[in-house]
Amino acid sequence: MRSRALCAAALLGLGALVLSGCSGPASAEGPDKSDPHAPITIATTSVGDDPSAENPADALQELLSEETGREVEIVDVPDYSAVVEALRNHHVDIGMMSGFPSALAVNTGEVDSLIAWPGSQEPVSTCLVLDESPLQSLEDITPETVVAFADPASSSGYFMPVGMLHEAGLEKDKHYTPMMSGGHDMSNVALKEGQVDVSCTSTIFPKRAGQGDPMFPFEKGETRSIGESGPMPVAVSMLADQNLAEDKRELLLEALPTVISEDNGSRLSTYVEATQGSEPILEPSTDIFDPFVELAAVADVDITDLG
Repeated sequence: MRSRALCAAALLGLGALVLSGCSGPASAEGPDKSDPHAPITIATTSVGDDPSAENPADALQELLSEETGREVEIVDVPDYSAVVEALRNHHVDIGMMSGFPSALAVNTGEVDSLIAWPGSQEPVSTCLVLDESPLQSLEDITPETVVAFADPASSSGYFMPVGMLHEAGLEKDKHYTPMMSGGHDMSNVALKEGQVDVSCTSTIFPKRAGQGDPMFPFEKGETRSIGESGPMPVAVSMLADQNLAEDKRELLLEALPTVISEDNGSRLSTYVEATQGSEPILEPSTDIFDPFVELAAVADVDITDLG
């Protein structure tokens, strides 16, 4: 079963990043958590538009239902901030997000991290240009250079590349012109169509060159990187509603590491790639998210003030 949930505040760009409620306080009435037959509900953003391939969200729905023996419902939301609002307002049980927005959400004190996958030591973000671009390195960027970022709450599509540019002495709105595209795929399409000079995106996408993937519509050799970020302490986290029923919590803690694994990599694609091949940590301490605070400040978001 798939439904559509829209949250107006989640469409307000950086304004939504403070994760303020868009449908009332976090105690707003949600589904009956005591119903032992209630479906497991998952908030997801768009992760696949290729009509020739299985949508990873649909695959997650089917695989998790098989593993838990429970009905699973996918709730589509427009962006990461809307995932958090759905959790805070008790409209869904879980939602999977990358490290930075997970840190923001957990810091509110109103959302739990059910499972976290630590990051590898590999770069998580890359800033790409077309192969024929005059830009050869970050040093060639000027105030007129338009740099596309995915989502203002995205780790690999915003926080990490902004931090990387900062370390290179480049500040947004001063040394380059930032543009929020709305998603990794839209950043890459904007680069292909010449609407931007640089697309800062996840390092997983250039590996898909030449595969006809709409998320990365390039052939091999059509793009090149002019800079890569460092690794992240947390690659991705499955967040949970704090009112999650205990029976669901136990089921999910057992089922999710089995479902979101290399064994299902071909069907879950982006979800499994996001874990960076790391072993999951069940019910992690909030301390695991602490390293994100400094980089969030670079991006003008102070995690310590959220809540």
